[in-house]
Amino acid sequence: MAVSLKKRTRPRPTMPIAPMIDVVFLLLIYFMVSATLQRQEADISFGLPGTVEQADPLDLPDEQIIEIRADGQIVVNEFGYDSATAVRLLNLTAMLTRFKQASQSNRVNASVTIAPEDSVPHQWVIRVMDACAAAGIDAISFAVE
Repeated sequence: MAVSLKKRTRPRPTMPIAPMIDVVFLLLIYFMVSATLQRQEADISFGLPGTVEQADPLDLPDEQIIEIRADGQIVVNEFGYDSATAVRLLNLTAMLTRFKQASQSNRVNASVTIAPEDSVPHQWVIRVMDACAAAGIDAISFAVE
């Protein structure tokens, strides 16, 4: 009697890949949620300095008298500003802007009186009015001799 040996084929072990992918995604989501994120610079809160409102008004002049001399020199409180050849009066505009801000914080209406000499061209008066408008001063009056 001859025994025939037949090889049995065993099924190859397989590992299902779909559950492994699910596990990997779950681990990825877990680590993403549990990780702490760094704060960006825009998220840091800080306070900038500002202006302080005054309770009692100070005794400030509420009117500036701007003299325009015949040579084109612009004088405010005996202090000369831009020359007649300047197209834009930047120094005068800066001074008037500070005057407007001081008047607002003191709760006083800022006003300007323009006092040109008789021989001053109208163009110089318009330049001073433009400087007042750039500073935000709308209360302008004229002095006549």
